[in-house]
Amino acid sequence: MNTQMNLTHRVDRVLSTLRQNPEVLLMLMAAGVPMSFATWMALIDNFSIHQAAFSGREIGILQSLREVPGFLAFAAVFLLLLVREQPLAIVSLAILGLGTAITGWFPSVIGLYATTVLMSIGFHYFETLQGSLALQWIDKKRAPEVLGRVIAAGSIASVLAFALVWIAFDQLGFSYIAVYMIGGGATVVIAILAWALFRNFPQRVKQHKHLVLRKRYWLYYALIFMSGARRQIFIVFAGFLMVEKFGFSVSAMALLFLVNAVINIWLAPMAGRLIARIGERRALIFEYIGLIGIFTA
Repeated sequence: MNTQMNLTHRVDRVLSTLRQNPEVLLMLMAAGVPMSFATWMALIDNFSIHQAAFSGREIGILQSLREVPGFLAFAAVFLLLLVREQPLAIVSLAILGLGTAITGWFPSVIGLYATTVLMSIGFHYFETLQGSLALQWIDKKRAPEVLGRVIAAGSIASVLAFALVWIAFDQLGFSYIAVYMIGGGATVVIAILAWALFRNFPQRVKQHKHLVLRKRYWLYYALIFMSGARRQIFIVFAGFLMVEKFGFSVSAMALLFLVNAVINIWLAPMAGRLIARIGERRALIFEYIGLIGIFTA
């Protein structure tokens, strides 16, 4: 009896310690995003073609609409006039999960447009706030280490999500509705846990409530612009092409994303070491020359 009570006391003490640690909250929320977004990415091409009869025109419109909340993510600074960052980030995470969970119930052009915009609002606002919270809660000296852990948590969750999609379709024969509900529901559950279990951590740095643009950062802005265009051209339409023209199944697409996620877990630290050795400028030149070759092929 005493042993059981001691064990319970130790578990409670460990849980209490974890709940007081903002790094744990960051990793939990980072793991919640891929459960929805990875599921959505793995299914969207097959679902849009086989359930909603999409062509390249409709998928282009859908992906354009998905980026509108990303373009408007700067509006988060105005919401911060009314709501603190931590609860706003958790609500955004829940919206991401909700938008993903209901996607399977709306297999039509307008239905997919609407659920995609809802999902995207949650995704882009959370991504905007997550980086801000991480830099506020973490000491600068420990920031690289902790941010690496946060990224690792997201990467592991991505691998898990893609693996579950593959198992669900290839081994268990689940429907689109069921898989969307499971992926989105997992994110909503994580958002609820983040809200219920963790206290409101103090903001160490007072945030600007207005937009900040610097003329000297013009090259960075241009690179970000081109990066977005690159992703839309290659990632969006490459996946759609594989399904529409080459008949890739849901399980095949999920397996492809899974392999890519596993490779990134191994490759990302190598890329970081390469950047540290040769510098950001040369690394970017190397990246964009490689992309020119890939796009040409």
